[in-house]
Amino acid sequence: MLKDITVGQYYPSDSPIHRLDPRTKLVITFLFIITIFFVRYYSGYIFVLAFMALTVALSRIPIRYILKGLRPLIFIILLTFFINVFFTPGETLLFSFWFLRVTEEGLRQGLFMGLRLIFLVTGTSLLTLTTSPIALTDGIELLLKPLRLIRFPSHELAMMMTIALRFIPTLLEETDKIMKAQMARGADFESGNLIQRAKSLVPLLVPLFISAFRRADELAMAMEARCYRGGDNRTRMKVLTMGRIDFAAYVVTAALIASVLLNTYL
Repeated sequence: MLKDITVGQYYPSDSPIHRLDPRTKLVITFLFIITIFFVRYYSGYIFVLAFMALTVALSRIPIRYILKGLRPLIFIILLTFFINVFFTPGETLLFSFWFLRVTEEGLRQGLFMGLRLIFLVTGTSLLTLTTSPIALTDGIELLLKPLRLIRFPSHELAMMMTIALRFIPTLLEETDKIMKAQMARGADFESGNLIQRAKSLVPLLVPLFISAFRRADELAMAMEARCYRGGDNRTRMKVLTMGRIDFAAYVVTAALIASVLLNTYL
């Protein structure tokens, strides 16, 4: 299950999506998230699905690899679905049990919110899957560069965000190793109900925190040994430039936004 989490992982390829400027991908991802919240009808998700299908096809990432990232979130998706099904008021009653009432409106709302969550997770995961940590850091820093006029630490913030994303797969791998080591010593993480299984994970926290702090200390020493001094007078091996493919991506995104807004308000 832990290996199925794709957030923070980078899938190397030479696709048109990988070649996009990281600033373009950051802006488009931000606009994509906002656009999803403007969708009010199921028909609006057709445009979102078409946009996602085009992006996945151009990224050349296997669809099974992307869908694998949804497996750890099945519980959250189902929880969102059932909360909306049982607690959304409606007039068309389908059936009731005790204090729970399932209406047609609640069922539609549950499916609607479940699809929204799936699109949000899939769309945002494509950002890290198609952008290397270094490119992501440079993109965030350049987007926040105007804020340096008010002494905003744009480079430091970009570096912290990128390191946090980069360490997600590392910590997940470390957690998997600790779990296997404890299972070899008789620990049981799979039997019992949900509360018992959650309690069985508590012994993982201490060694995981120790490992995380040790890795953070090693990273800090390595950066200091290489005379890292932040963004002041820092040069880049690859200078970010936007080309025709970036403008084409903005045009496609604008078409998505226009389609969703027309479907919502007309």
